Amino acid sequence: MAFTEVVLVNEQDRPVGTMEKLQAHREGLLHRAITVYLFNPQGELLLQRRAIEKYHCGGLWSNTCCGHPVPNEQTPAAARRRLFEEMGLHCVLTPIFDLQYYLPLSNGLVEHEFDHVYFGITSQIPKLNPVEAMDYRYLSLSQVQEDILRQPSRYTPWFLLTMAAIPDYYYEFMRQRRAG
Repeated sequence: MAFTEVVLVNEQDRPVGTMEKLQAHREGLLHRAITVYLFNPQGELLLQRRAIEKYHCGGLWSNTCCGHPVPNEQTPAAARRRLFEEMGLHCVLTPIFDLQYYLPLSNGLVEHEFDHVYFGITSQIPKLNPVEAMDYRYLSLSQVQEDILRQPSRYTPWFLLTMAAIPDYYYEFMRQRRAG
């Protein structure tokens, strides 16, 4: 894994410093993150299966992409950058909601993030970066929810946490697009 700094933040998402990404996850320090949920025109969610070699949660299914802004990078730019780096896609992204979470992982690392969640719609075919993702699939929100109930261990912890809120936000997002 390349040396990458993340932005440490306080509870109001104000920067308080920077730290190497793996070290921030080892220490469980609150840092800024982005999460992207892309949907196709039929309303199906684009999921990615994380590359086996990832330093945590390799081989698990998750949202379209996620990552961290680097110092002095705005979250919308980070979301667009990570979407292209992981999935080879360019798409208009809309900020939807923010949340904080503290999720200990099985390998001793901690996801303690102030997360900015973005939605987008595309009909493009992903061009996976094999370092980041090993597979993708589109599923309806109800199919995702059913699979999570049957096999939650197939999914990343942050996806399990955020997915519960996604349908309501998605339907509101689509309502506003139609109205607007």
